[in-house]
Amino acid sequence: MAEKAKKAKATAKPRTNTASVKTTVVKAAAVGKPETAKTPSREAIAKLAYRYWKERGANNGADRQDWLRAERELKGA
Repeated sequence: MAEKAKKAKATAKPRTNTASVKTTVVKAAAVGKPETAKTPSREAIAKLAYRYWKERGANNGADRQDWLRAERELKGA
């Protein structure tokens, strides 16, 4: 009886570190060259939101607004 040869499995793709800043390619309409849009890390947003919270006098109740403001600022919008 002939033995069947086992196929080798394809190697897995290496994982990327998603904790750092993610980059996305955005098409530039006027120039024709791709630009990079950066998404800030969760840690960077948290630090800036914390600073905004401290500036407001450390009052509770507007944490979501602080987070969204920090996210907008870091994205450059």
